[in-house]
Amino acid sequence: MSPEARRRVRLNTARVAAAIIVLALWWTSPAYAAPSYVPVSGAGSTWSQNAIDQWAANVQQYGIVVNYAGTGSSDGRRQFKEGTVDLAVSEIPYGLTDAVDHNADPPPARGYAYMPIVAGGTAFMYNLKIGGRRVTNLRLSGDTLVKIFTGVITQWNDPAVKADNPGLALPARKVVPVVRSDGSGTTAQLTTWMKTEHQAAWNSYCARLGISTPCGQTSYYPVAGTEFIKANGSNGVAGYVKQDYAEGAITYVEYSYALNARFPVAKVLNSSGYYIEPKATGVAVGLLGAAINEDQGSPSYLTQKLEGVYRNGDKRAYPLSSYSYMIIPTRLENGLTLNKAYTVSEFGYYFLCEGQQQADVLGYSPLPINLVRAGLDQIRKVRALSGADAKNIDIAGCNNPTFSKDGTNTLAANAPQPPECDRKGATQCTTGTGGAEAPTPVSPGAQGNGPGGSGPGGASNGLGLSGAPGSGNGPGAGADWQDGEDLGVFGVPVSLDGGGGWSPHHTAMLLAGIGLGALIFTPPLLSRLRDRRKRSRA
Repeated sequence: MSPEARRRVRLNTARVAAAIIVLALWWTSPAYAAPSYVPVSGAGSTWSQNAIDQWAANVQQYGIVVNYAGTGSSDGRRQFKEGTVDLAVSEIPYGLTDAVDHNADPPPARGYAYMPIVAGGTAFMYNLKIGGRRVTNLRLSGDTLVKIFTGVITQWNDPAVKADNPGLALPARKVVPVVRSDGSGTTAQLTTWMKTEHQAAWNSYCARLGISTPCGQTSYYPVAGTEFIKANGSNGVAGYVKQDYAEGAITYVEYSYALNARFPVAKVLNSSGYYIEPKATGVAVGLLGAAINEDQGSPSYLTQKLEGVYRNGDKRAYPLSSYSYMIIPTRLENGLTLNKAYTVSEFGYYFLCEGQQQADVLGYSPLPINLVRAGLDQIRKVRALSGADAKNIDIAGCNNPTFSKDGTNTLAANAPQPPECDRKGATQCTTGTGGAEAPTPVSPGAQGNGPGGSGPGGASNGLGLSGAPGSGNGPGAGADWQDGEDLGVFGVPVSLDGGGGWSPHHTAMLLAGIGLGALIFTPPLLSRLRDRRKRSRA
């Protein structure tokens, strides 16, 4: 090889090596780096908070940090609209006019979408004793509940309550309704049910308070006088009811909080004439009656209509079943970065799939497959903002306890039938509910033949982490009260397909190494080949 040819070879080799190194550096520059996990913030629902806190604790081991504040659904929607959080959680969507403050709550200007996160039952946790022994098997019809939360029923031995509970010698104790003082999705769920199923009683209550009728749903429960206790957040209402001084109190709260507090909930009469507890199975059956907005072009895509749940004719159905939404961003704005979009998508994929396995033990009900599929479609939109591959966002990888090969909701299909002692009539079951498992004896004439429990396949009895009810001197009637104690939700390590494996960074490093190797080793190799040729010619 001539000196000129050797010179050209060395020059071309250097050019190729330099190009490879430049490509590697370009690939690993910040503008083109693969997305990574960064902390994200969220706010909103306390109804869903026990599940969200658990999932956030679970994924910390993978480097995913979700800072969530349970400030109430209304505040969560406000913060998302103002761009101060990356995501929000709410039981009600934007755009509904509130019956009390008349706020129309218009949607945000930023890009957003709704995504179901977990199902559950709005439960009625109570504190009631007979002869010093806690009642754990209380039953209430819808009519009775509405009369309690509109101040019509004021004593626990009211004839309407006695008719629901033929086996209990109810005491002449004052009924103390405990309601939310903050803007609450749970309040909106309750009042939506009341205005849909008990419009006349709800209108009468609103009219007494000077609220225009027909009265609709509200996030801010209207109260007057000293009949009601107001408390902030789900922790607040549940925390008040469980105190020793709060005997006679009853509140509406997600079932999870009663489990954690080790307190009972009322079984609610459904349209088939059975009193049902809001366990995971009862909620799963109830939600078979939900109508979901499946118009992907609608801003209210995936929101729920619950009339079919309230009137579900299945005798296993819990009538106040619903699910909660996460409000997720769909555009890079208001501080949403590529890395934040990636983190939100990873967290969403986790709780739609693996996280649903813990729904039951936490006091919720896992989402059915149709809502998970729709939720994954929403997650892909967020993942696309980060530029990351969305091929692993797939229903095939979901480990959800409601799934079956033919799409059947196995949780609902396998839900046990209620015992006959839970049927409306002269009998009453003895088994405890919620987080209070101890049975409550009933009068001999009211004892049923069937078991009082849930039977095989029933929901778990929950974590019960907060211990026995506290004691002390509480505020008087009509006061605002807030419980600041931690209900104790702990992280459980579970599998998550994180950011491991071969990445673009690994490829870039390999290319850089190849380039450097070519630059270092090619000239000596060419020199050796030239010397070998010279020796062979000699």
